[in-house]
Amino acid sequence: MSYIERIIEVDLLEKLSASGAVLIKGPKSCGKTATASQYAKSILEMDRDPQVPVIMATNPQLLLAGNTPRLIDEWQEHPEIWNYVRHEVDNRKTKGQFILTGSANPTDDVKLHSGAGRFTIVQMDTMSWQELGYSTGTFKMTDLLQGIPTDFHEPGISLDFIIDKMLIGGWPALMNGSLKNALNMNRGYVDLLCEVDMSRVSGIKRDPIKVRSLLRSLARNTATLVDNKTLEKDVKISDKNDLSRNTISEYLDALSRLMILYEQPAFNPHIRSSAFLRKSPKRHLCDTSLIAAALGLEKESLIKDLKYTGFLFESLATHELNVYAKANDANVLHYSDSYGYEVDAIVQKRNGDYAAFEIKLGVGYIDEAAENLKRFAGNIDNAKMDLPKSLNIITGTGMSYRRPDEINVISLASLGK
Repeated sequence: MSYIERIIEVDLLEKLSASGAVLIKGPKSCGKTATASQYAKSILEMDRDPQVPVIMATNPQLLLAGNTPRLIDEWQEHPEIWNYVRHEVDNRKTKGQFILTGSANPTDDVKLHSGAGRFTIVQMDTMSWQELGYSTGTFKMTDLLQGIPTDFHEPGISLDFIIDKMLIGGWPALMNGSLKNALNMNRGYVDLLCEVDMSRVSGIKRDPIKVRSLLRSLARNTATLVDNKTLEKDVKISDKNDLSRNTISEYLDALSRLMILYEQPAFNPHIRSSAFLRKSPKRHLCDTSLIAAALGLEKESLIKDLKYTGFLFESLATHELNVYAKANDANVLHYSDSYGYEVDAIVQKRNGDYAAFEIKLGVGYIDEAAENLKRFAGNIDNAKMDLPKSLNIITGTGMSYRRPDEINVISLASLGK
């Protein structure tokens, strides 16, 4: 299979030219090594080379010798290498010396000195629809964050197509494969996560049954403001398995280390009303395919339960917004207040510019979503902060167009960086 260019490559090149070492972080199998290999002049596989443990114990400096940029793959297998790289960057005083890739963050007891001034970080996700070729990218995040109107009209896509792609996910290895094969592979990914990866990243044995119960609860509550107390109750009721709140916190931390769990932070704007702004994050797994795999869902299950499929689609759209937001030096947040008003996603740049997004699987809720966005914009105290640069509705089966009220309706198959 030929290599497909990834959106983060621009960021990777910029950071290689600005720092001595770049760390690419992302969930296992999302394509970190393949992308890093496009730019590396030599490669060290920390998890595969049998000589690595011996050299780490005798002369670790030897591992850093090689043409640059030198790729150190799965560096967290021997996290002490971080400090050797840091010192080597100091000694060489040259940019673009190392690329480190890792599918897990080391535990807190590993003493890593600050990489400030030596390391920069690139966060990688599973592949977006634009990268996979499912999206035309006509509606560009760059334009939406500047309020530049897009007057294109593009047709929507079928529910059948959307469900297939949510089940397959954005894994490079599953491109052009069958749905049946993808379902089996993704369930195997979850099995390995429960039985091996969670224990490995924690440094202690984790109960696979309890890990699976928590994953199922996170999957059932995807794209919602679910707290640990709710997860505890949900696990007990649905899976008949007891998980203390402390254990849940430890497991969530391990899932975050593995970059399987993504938390979408709250947006805290200046508003006119006296509403209390909710600060809890929304929780998502890193790819919708893992959500479906954790619950054992198949195509027929999602067709029969379109309400849940709508939540799954919101999680997919949030994933897409994340990829395109990072390409614009922006973050993805959500808005929720005590009056019950919510906006599914807010994409905000470092300079404060932002765009608001409602996410709807079908066209039946477009008008309701538009009114919600207008109510949100009307509640912003524009004496203290600017209004959103654009108001947008991401839809699955609907077409892409600009409404007379200047709200963009954007098919996920039209959204891009």
